[in-house]
Amino acid sequence: MSKKKALGRGLNALLSDSNTEDRLEIDPPVVKPVVAPPTTSGSTLEIPLSQIEVNPFQPRTHFDQQALQELADSIKVHGIIQPITVRRLAQDQYQLISGERRFQASKLAGLKSVPAYIRSADDQQMLEMALIENIQRENLNAIEVALSYQRLITECNLNQEALGDRVGKNRATVTNYLRLLKLPPDIQIAVRDNRISMGHARAIINVENPDQQLYIFKKTLEEDLSVRKVEELVRELASARKTDKGTSTTAAPANREINQLQSKLSSHFGTRIVIKSDGKKGEIKIPFLSVEDLNRILDILKIQ
Repeated sequence: MSKKKALGRGLNALLSDSNTEDRLEIDPPVVKPVVAPPTTSGSTLEIPLSQIEVNPFQPRTHFDQQALQELADSIKVHGIIQPITVRRLAQDQYQLISGERRFQASKLAGLKSVPAYIRSADDQQMLEMALIENIQRENLNAIEVALSYQRLITECNLNQEALGDRVGKNRATVTNYLRLLKLPPDIQIAVRDNRISMGHARAIINVENPDQQLYIFKKTLEEDLSVRKVEELVRELASARKTDKGTSTTAAPANREINQLQSKLSSHFGTRIVIKSDGKKGEIKIPFLSVEDLNRILDILKIQ
């Protein structure tokens, strides 16, 4: 008899649970999202995109829209594989430290929330983490790396040796990147847009004269020169410069007007023009590096 009562109570309990489930489906309780306490740090949470603001220290200003859309399409299928990193500003308010491409692509994909790793960081740490995370991306071009290095030095008060330790590079590598920022803007843009390689740019930077740098740059694009060819061209220019210095020691010093005229002519012809004058008479020297270069100069002179 006792077993029957037990079965009866079990059946009633099951029926009672079933009725409870039915009631829950008809009239579900309001479920509030669980919010981590303000002191939580070092944890990963699913955070609504509406609660995340972008990083004001974001070093990257240009995003390829096609690549961003491809990432969004991938996120639609696979979701966010690597969480973004944020810091907490206030209750239900966060600021992006790193992962802006994932953040922007998640918006394009129509996500409402993303997984995020929460870190404690002040503004200085925010900048440093964002810059270093940006540098570690595989598809970063050389100019973007150089600009990030420069910001780490100037805004985070790092010297080149300390910077190298932060990013896992030796000092020589850091110096080579920073030197790219001394190139004329046209050449920097070409490196950024992958029209020439860092190898081309490193060869061109060894030429001191900006006009000659631009001449080599244009010749590189027009003739699709290899890095080795550009290096040879740079050596030829350096050799010609030494010869000019040796022959000009006996000449009278050029005055300011002569220097200005040399600069204008060098810019016009895309090569280093030398003017020698004793105040009454003199000569203008227009060097060329190849038959093609000579023809180019003749075209400018409209002789052909």
